[in-house]
Amino acid sequence: MNGVIVTTTINPPTKAVRLFDALPGWHLVVIGDRKTPDDYTLDNGTYVGTAEQEKIDKVLSDLIGWNCIQRRNFGFLVAQEMGAEIVAVVDDDNIPYEGWGTDLFVGREVEASVFTTSLPAFDPVGATNYPHLWHRGYPLPLLAQRDYSASAREPVRADVQADFWDGDPDIDAICRMQFAPNCKFDEAVFPIAANVMSPFNSQNTFLAARCLRDYFLFPHVGRMDDIWGAYYLQAKGSKVVFAKASVRQERNPHDPLVDMRREYLGYENNLAIVEAVREDPDALFGFLPDESVAAFERYRSHF
Repeated sequence: MNGVIVTTTINPPTKAVRLFDALPGWHLVVIGDRKTPDDYTLDNGTYVGTAEQEKIDKVLSDLIGWNCIQRRNFGFLVAQEMGAEIVAVVDDDNIPYEGWGTDLFVGREVEASVFTTSLPAFDPVGATNYPHLWHRGYPLPLLAQRDYSASAREPVRADVQADFWDGDPDIDAICRMQFAPNCKFDEAVFPIAANVMSPFNSQNTFLAARCLRDYFLFPHVGRMDDIWGAYYLQAKGSKVVFAKASVRQERNPHDPLVDMRREYLGYENNLAIVEAVREDPDALFGFLPDESVAAFERYRSHF
C-alpha cells in the first residue's frame, strides 16, 4: 500500500477525519482511545480500537498510557504492517485543501531554499512571511539570534516532508498568547530546508516508511512528544524539507496556560537537546523519563 494516513481521536468523527477518509489514493488509519465512543466507525478507513491496540502490544500500550496523542505510535505499527511506503501523520482538526497529498517529494530530491546557519537549530516559521513567529519546540534562547540572510536554491533529498498549516499555526503557547495569529503562508517561500536540524510536528507531515523505526512520539514529556521525536530522527540522519500549507487548522479548544505548562520541559531543555543529539542521537534518552525510554525500546522491537 503506497500511502497510509495516521491520526488519533478521542471524540466522535470530526469533519476533518471524514474528509481525510475520502481522499483517493490514501488509506486512513484512526487510533482510538478510552474516550472514543464505542460506536465509532469510518466509511473507508481502518479504525483501531483499544482492544486491538493491546493485541498488538499490551506492554507498549501500558508504557504509553491512555487518553493521549501518543497512542498514534500504534498507527505507525499498523502502517508498517500494511506495507505503506509513505506515512502521513495528521491531526483531527486540520481541514485538507484540494490536492492534499498529491504534491509529494518524499524519498526524492526537490529544489529548496536551503538556509545556512551557525546555530544548532533552524526555525522554519521565521523564514516565511511571518518572521515574528516561531515553531513550537524551537529553542527559545536562540530566537534573537535567528538569521535568514544566507540561503541558496539547492537540491535536497527529503526523507520527511513537513507541510505547513494556514489558520492557527503550530507555535508555542508563549508565541500564541503574544500574537494570536491567523496565518496565510506565502507559497512562494517553499520548499524550505536548512543545514541543521529543525523542529517539525506530527500535525501534517509525510514520512518515508523507512523512517518509522527512528520516529516515535515520546509519552510523558507533554507537548514535546513529536518535537523530540523530530530532533531524534534528524540526528539519526533523516532530512526534513518544509512545504507549502496543505491544510487549514481549525484548532480544537486549548487553554494556553495549560499548553505552556506542558511545554515548559521543552523551554528548559530544547537547546541542550539539539546540542547533545548532534554528537550522539541517543543522548536524548538522558532527558527522558525511564518509561519513555522503555516505550521507545519496546516500539523499536517491532522493526
